[in-house]
Amino acid sequence: MDEIRGEQIQGDEIRGTARGTAPVPLSVLDLVTVGQGRTASQALRTGVEIAQLAERRGFHRYWVAEHHSMPGVASSSPAVILAHTAARTERIRLGSGGVMLPNHAPLVIAEQFGTLEAMAPGRVDLGLGRAPGTDGATAAALRRTDRLNEGADDFPQQLMELTRFLDDDFPDGHPYARIHAVPGPVQATAEGGVQSPARPPIWLLGSSGFSARLAGVLGLPFAFAHHFSAQNTVPALELYRDSFKPSTVLDAPYALIGVAALAADDEREARRQVLTGALSMLRLRSGRPGLVPTPEEAEAYAFSPMEREFVDNWLVNIVHGTADEVRSGLDDLAKRTGADELMITANAHSGEARLRSYGLIADAYGLPGA
Repeated sequence: MDEIRGEQIQGDEIRGTARGTAPVPLSVLDLVTVGQGRTASQALRTGVEIAQLAERRGFHRYWVAEHHSMPGVASSSPAVILAHTAARTERIRLGSGGVMLPNHAPLVIAEQFGTLEAMAPGRVDLGLGRAPGTDGATAAALRRTDRLNEGADDFPQQLMELTRFLDDDFPDGHPYARIHAVPGPVQATAEGGVQSPARPPIWLLGSSGFSARLAGVLGLPFAFAHHFSAQNTVPALELYRDSFKPSTVLDAPYALIGVAALAADDEREARRQVLTGALSMLRLRSGRPGLVPTPEEAEAYAFSPMEREFVDNWLVNIVHGTADEVRSGLDDLAKRTGADELMITANAHSGEARLRSYGLIADAYGLPGA
């Protein structure tokens, strides 16, 4: 397997800095959720407000995740959302958590994120996943093929192709040697070019061992989806660290984990808010995706014994409660997993509850900008 070069990437662009009393850097993963009675426009405005709050309070990065055909999730186009957010922030790192590589031609991703890098130089991350981010039928519509396993199986090859487009370094004789992702490094080498050759750092995302091992072998940073695959977190991080080979990108492993966490002014309110996300996930897993229900609907819902078991198991892995309780839970998780960074996702019906949660967590850790 070829090495991921990334000569223009420095580890400092990847590693965050812990602020206040937080044990590790804190970041935000936003699914741009749409609640009942709310519009996608409102959800997207809330996303910008969350990114601005995160920037003001010292969170390290703000990522959005690619999902499709889910009424309650408005993040189908990460590059578009990030461009919008870049225009309304100044310092915080922005990225995809992630773009699902098998859904797209590598050249298209290289062009999109090269454009983002030109818009917000030095603060764009490119997180890549190999899952479709949707159901099989929607994935087939996206990829215009029913051979869905082919995309996942070809992931390492697609990754290398994307990297060469980003670095503009296909070897002579390669069919793509004369094709350039623009904006990109070719503009630095063209006559009179003054474009920076820098490009976004690549992260691999995963919820199992495949991407953990691949990220380690290639010396890339790794992001694990603890928020929906908690039982695999520690084994995946251990596999990543054991597989890690120093590269020009990183000289030591760097892993963040996505964490579902929601703080409220009291335990009961936190429970009401996270129950909305649990019911939404239950409906999604049952083939009935919809808008995120209200707390009132979630509380009144008549769960069957099997549904109650699903919801209880789902809620076990959401850190929720008062700000102090959430801080304690996040501290414990960082210690237990050894994660280098925690990326917090707060799923609830209303944007107000999500904004309030990030503010309370920032206060609990004494982050700046209060």
